[in-house]
Amino acid sequence: MNDVVELACELISRPSVTPEDAGCQRLLAKRLQAAGFACEHLRLGEVDNLWATYGSGAPVLVLLGHTDVVPSGPLEAWTSDPFRPEVRDGVLYGRGAADMKGSVAAFVVAAEQFVAAHPDHPGTLAVLLTSDEEGDAIDGVRHVAQIFRERGQRIDWCITGEPSSTAKLGDLLRVGRRGSLSAKLRVKGVQGHVAYPEKARNPIHLAAPALAELAARHWDDGYESFPPTSLQISNITAGTGAGNVIPGELQVMFNLRYNPHWDAARLEAEITALLDRHALDFELHWHRSGEPFYTPEGRLRSVAREVLAGFAGVPPQESTGGGTSDARFIAPLGAQCIEVGPVNASIHQVDENVRVDELRALPDLYRQLIGKLLA
Repeated sequence: MNDVVELACELISRPSVTPEDAGCQRLLAKRLQAAGFACEHLRLGEVDNLWATYGSGAPVLVLLGHTDVVPSGPLEAWTSDPFRPEVRDGVLYGRGAADMKGSVAAFVVAAEQFVAAHPDHPGTLAVLLTSDEEGDAIDGVRHVAQIFRERGQRIDWCITGEPSSTAKLGDLLRVGRRGSLSAKLRVKGVQGHVAYPEKARNPIHLAAPALAELAARHWDDGYESFPPTSLQISNITAGTGAGNVIPGELQVMFNLRYNPHWDAARLEAEITALLDRHALDFELHWHRSGEPFYTPEGRLRSVAREVLAGFAGVPPQESTGGGTSDARFIAPLGAQCIEVGPVNASIHQVDENVRVDELRALPDLYRQLIGKLLA
């Protein structure tokens, strides 16, 4: 094992289930301080955040990651303990190996190597870590971005280490993400006996036409490299459990993944108007996870394309797919954002893993990106 594998194992061995950091950031800050970085610990609510910088002025390049992981699930389902990293047949297993303690370890090693080779580089190299990416994402990068906005902190480029590759390291470059908007809908009715429907108001029957319209709606045809906006109903609950009782209310959960044709406010207004049109008695609670972002063609994309092609052997696919990442909070600060990381096939799964040879290559990949932007 080399330095990045050892560091990744140290991080995996800390059970930092969101929003816990379990000492990961203290460990990383100690290394970064030894390399000359100024480190600021931002404890916000129950969340740990680390802001480490080297150099000064523009341009500002941020390496963005998270130290928290999702729960392991049943331990007996794992081949080995999820928080005792183990290498088998050239593969490192453990919770967070791919998402994203491997990338975080590679960030730190790459940053150490870069500033050692270029102590007087122009601009600022920064590392931003949070323990609240896999959870509510309230007091993590979302909150830090608000602090940066108040401080006037400039960010020109942001590289997020989310596992983006599909089959081999460097085969995909993520240049944007869809927005995510979730809703909890409560439709009110009047409970009653199924034999006397005239004495009740069935909220399932009342809401069904509106839900059918929502599910069938064509929102748009996509936006540049973004797929069309999608609404998915994820949960419907109603009733007492008895087959002879008309329910008194219906609860529905749904989510929209949307492209830059829309913003959250417009979508909320459209859906509220649709429900009003169906004359429903309802309550609607929204959660705005983040707006879509997109990095147009420019220096960051061209540099990343060149570097990734050297690792994958072919130019990377440039994509805006997938879920969400913390880059959604950095992009509104005016930063160009990309995501580059290891293969994502096992993330959030039992026996999460990353190939050791690809993990060993990650620091060089990030170091090349940093060098072409700041050296």
